[in-house]
Amino acid sequence: MIEDLFESKKALFADGCRTELRAQENRQTKISLANGIITANTNTCASGVGARVYKNGVFGFSSTAEYSSLAADKVLKAATENALFLGSHAPKKSVIIPPSESGCFKVNKVIEPTAQKDYIDFLQSLDSYIVKNCPNIKSRYVSLSADSMDKIIYTSDGYCGHHTSPRSYIYVTLETEHKDGTPIDLFTAIGGFGNFFDTHKNIDDCYKEIDELYKKLMDKREGVYAEAGVKTVVLGGDLAGMIAHEAVGHTVEADLVKMGSVAGPNLNKVVASPLVNLTDFAHTAFGKSAPLPVFVDDEGVLAEDAVLIKDGVLVGYMNDRESAAEFGVKPVGNARAWAFSDEPIIRMRNTAVLPGKDKHDDIIASVDDGYYLIDTNNGEADLTGEFMFGVCMGYEIKKGKLGRALMDTTVTGIAFDMLKTVDMVSDNINWSSSGFCGKKQWIPVGMGGPELRCKITIGGK
Repeated sequence: MIEDLFESKKALFADGCRTELRAQENRQTKISLANGIITANTNTCASGVGARVYKNGVFGFSSTAEYSSLAADKVLKAATENALFLGSHAPKKSVIIPPSESGCFKVNKVIEPTAQKDYIDFLQSLDSYIVKNCPNIKSRYVSLSADSMDKIIYTSDGYCGHHTSPRSYIYVTLETEHKDGTPIDLFTAIGGFGNFFDTHKNIDDCYKEIDELYKKLMDKREGVYAEAGVKTVVLGGDLAGMIAHEAVGHTVEADLVKMGSVAGPNLNKVVASPLVNLTDFAHTAFGKSAPLPVFVDDEGVLAEDAVLIKDGVLVGYMNDRESAAEFGVKPVGNARAWAFSDEPIIRMRNTAVLPGKDKHDDIIASVDDGYYLIDTNNGEADLTGEFMFGVCMGYEIKKGKLGRALMDTTVTGIAFDMLKTVDMVSDNINWSSSGFCGKKQWIPVGMGGPELRCKITIGGK
């Protein structure tokens, strides 16, 4: 086994150098049906070996698209030579990475392949259900994305082990026309962490998700445009998750803090309502598995939760080992790499606003004139915390009751300002883990949150 071959390579780690050796295989399957016709059917695999060596305050890195014992020899030698060369020319750093806790982590989840035909049969069953039960649509799209990362890591002073990250999602998009003839659509993502038949044991669960999607789309056929301006809104869990990841999470990644993010001067200051708490969870959240669990990161650090905002105060950043040493804190496993040819960088894992104590019905009832914003289809933010998110599903709130559905709109604001207006937080949480974060390299992430009552700027027609 490759684990046995790699374990023997520790004897090749250079004295006085901190070394990481990683073998990695990424697999991805994509299948798409458009109105019942198969339009895509691909299955890809990328594997190789990478090594990173730390010496005299600099890193040397090397990788190759081979997955063998000989490949490990090559990259270890090259990475060590690169580190020594760079270290002889680069200015000496005052921060030295201290040794890490060591140990061994066994494989967390066995990746089980699924036959391409089984995927297609499942998707065709969903497509047939839509044809039979969703009569008022113009077009339908059903697709599958199943991806996995399989990593074997050996380090000179950290955790060694075998970590896997399989996930499987089905995406359903339904299209129709608004009563004024405008094309409208909605989509849903069904799935999560695990092999395909872990996440899709019962096709009836998918049918229920399709029924809910269809109902929302029919509501949207009668939808109205929001009134533009600063409004009292109830953000659904998906939007709270987008705030947690895009508008706050990136600003508190230590590498971006050092580049000048808004979080830099705000450490230990009030940045949100005292009702707001935000954590980047490693592998367990609220007594259950986090959506995309990470048990050991790609620097060999055992993963723990990173508390970012506590009772409205910004209390910490996300770090790799180098930035943790610079800031004088303990690293908790936020260094992740997408491919064998990528070096680990600071990344989020499962970032979420924590639930509060308020009930959904009470939050809606408390709004006299505002909006309940449920689903988002895109979003972006910058290092100032300024954000703009698309809202593809929502409802009016009139005198404490839900009203008409909304047409597509946007919300904008500055995260630390908007979060200070939060005055109610629901006692539930909604997670999303179907997407990728694109900071320098792709990585799968989870994000989530409860419902938040707050003030936000919403776009109109």
